[in-house]
Amino acid sequence: MTKLLLLLGFYFLGYSQKNSADITVYKKSILTIIDSKSTIEVLADGFKVAEGPLWDSKNERLLFSDVKQNKIFTWDSIHGVQDYISPSGSTGYAPKPLKSNKGSNGLAFNALGEIILCQVSDRKISSIKNNRTEKPKFKTLVDNYNGKRFNGPNDLAISKSGAIFFTDPPYGFFVNGKNEENTYREIRFNGVYKLSPNGKISVITSSMSLPNGIAISNDEKYIYINNAGKKDPKIIRFDIESSKETLFFDGKALSKKYKGAFDGLKVHSSGNIFTTGPNGILIISPSGDLLATINYGKGVTNCNFDTNEEYLYVTGFNDISRIKLKWKEETF
Repeated sequence: MTKLLLLLGFYFLGYSQKNSADITVYKKSILTIIDSKSTIEVLADGFKVAEGPLWDSKNERLLFSDVKQNKIFTWDSIHGVQDYISPSGSTGYAPKPLKSNKGSNGLAFNALGEIILCQVSDRKISSIKNNRTEKPKFKTLVDNYNGKRFNGPNDLAISKSGAIFFTDPPYGFFVNGKNEENTYREIRFNGVYKLSPNGKISVITSSMSLPNGIAISNDEKYIYINNAGKKDPKIIRFDIESSKETLFFDGKALSKKYKGAFDGLKVHSSGNIFTTGPNGILIISPSGDLLATINYGKGVTNCNFDTNEEYLYVTGFNDISRIKLKWKEETF
């Protein structure tokens, strides 16, 4: 009973618990961005599948999804964790397995400050105003490709022009270990798509087995896409101009040693890629070299930076945490 009350307190109020980060440095150049003595600070736990961390600079808070709870939460240093948008992505909009109730996953802001969501069970990309609500009014941006419903959009990245790139794996069809894709799947591949500002939807690749996290390079020449499958764990780099795909990082060796998949990823202002992966967070250079790892000792789901890149925020399956970086003013 005491343990349950403690968990409830952590979940609703938030808390701070620092653990040894056990950062492994492979290239000393990364020490201009991260301190090898930084520690993982757990902010709250008690979640089911925390995902889609998004920093709200206007309100100095973190937004994040809990996919299985069908909610979006906020966290800030004063109020801790609070309910924000519910339901977040399973509203009965689309056909889905009976016991599947998977809400939003990836989140991003558009130029208007609206939240753009990957809605797993509703199988679409939507927008909503950045306000607390239990009666959300979503605007559907796209829910099909050539008349066929998406599998269940997972993660997204938005370019400066407003184009939305997103991944569409089949996770929404899996319920309690049972695969119901034969009943509900309409698109026979797991695609990565581009939704142009004019509303045109196009496939940028259909070759990946389990596309997951996605991010755009700072110069917008490349898109980095994580493939989450244990059979082929890797990061693909997609050249936007030439449409050429290349293997950016091969994760097979690490995946044999550690738990954790290539899930969400983000690009730092330095150009380095911070990605979830085997054993926690991997920091990879733009040329594909492994610079450092933040060793969580388990799989984590996604990550993102605050405005000044002072902290890296990380969603785990049941918790949210952060790790202090050497933010911009400290590196000059």
